[in-house]
Amino acid sequence: MAVTLKDVAARAGVSRSAVSRSFTPGASVSPATRAKVEQAARELGYAPNALASSLTTGRTKLIGLIANNFHNPLILEVFDLFTQGLQNRGLRPLLVNLSGATDPEASLRMLRQYSVDGVIVASSTLPPSFAASFAEAGLPVVHAFGRAGPDPKTHVVGIDNIACGRMAAETLLARGYRKVGFLGGPEAATSTQDRAAGFLQALEGRAETSVTYTAAYTYDAGRAGMARLLQNPAEAYFCGDDLLAAGALAAITEAGLATPRDIGLIGLNDMEMSRWSLLDLTTIRQPIADIIDAAITLVTATIDDPALPPKHGSFPARWWNGGRCVSGTSAGGHPSRRRPPFRWRQRQRPPPSTAARPRPGGTGPPPDRVRGLRSLPE
Repeated sequence: MAVTLKDVAARAGVSRSAVSRSFTPGASVSPATRAKVEQAARELGYAPNALASSLTTGRTKLIGLIANNFHNPLILEVFDLFTQGLQNRGLRPLLVNLSGATDPEASLRMLRQYSVDGVIVASSTLPPSFAASFAEAGLPVVHAFGRAGPDPKTHVVGIDNIACGRMAAETLLARGYRKVGFLGGPEAATSTQDRAAGFLQALEGRAETSVTYTAAYTYDAGRAGMARLLQNPAEAYFCGDDLLAAGALAAITEAGLATPRDIGLIGLNDMEMSRWSLLDLTTIRQPIADIIDAAITLVTATIDDPALPPKHGSFPARWWNGGRCVSGTSAGGHPSRRRPPFRWRQRQRPPPSTAARPRPGGTGPPPDRVRGLRSLPE
């Protein structure tokens, strides 16, 4: 028979309310009473009921984790880090699969049914309107791997995708390539748009360029896209992510060609499989662990302070020092670069007399000055 709160109260010689307060963070209870309760709980093997606790505190400690790219192996790393990070903070993830979804309403209904405390949207292809719809419903929300618009309604944490495009372009130019192309994911995805924009901006007037979009960030899309491009290939390609690059590499190999001898290839993300010996991609590293840690920090800070103004955190991408798919690089070959600082852009909290909810406008204090949000190391 399961041990109950009543059993612990009897063993400790205290009231049931005292036992409840002893297991409620921040509740008023004397150290002596807490010690007696904890000892009785250990002796009886009692663990507090999380669902019952949520009725007392008004918090379920559930965080909705929303994603839509489940076919991408990178999502496994993302989920691993997110679930660990949430659990280390005493929170629990509620996974929501949005693959193929175009309307956030169904997800919003599910999140409300489970009374989640906050939401993290983990996607670079879902439009900002998804995260905004959750915020408008009164849920603390952070869009991880997203792009902040000119008038952001939610917190956004990600990488500077335009800078990634420039980084790839400058590297290809430095390696002597003068006819280059971009092989991206869905044209409507903000990550695709920004990576292509940075790539083309850096190459303007300096190289012959082309842009090709695919239906999804998948191996098959990359393979099919490159097979078509090989009818009149460029000298090198920047692929929108590593999975596209892996598919492109397969098409190049099947055509009897080789990288970098015949065609140069750059990916993005530095997913684990990109370092497999059969692939050995030259790729740009996305600081996934840093982005996830910042997203969890922001969502917990917003749960504690719902009026926290929308913030946009931008992490720099870096080269992975390896890969064989671009001429002039080899395992450990690309020169390392000093990591530039993490950048925050923040909307200032409005005066209490003018607005009940935060409104965009102005520039707020750095993250270490915002209550509940620690600054991130460079």
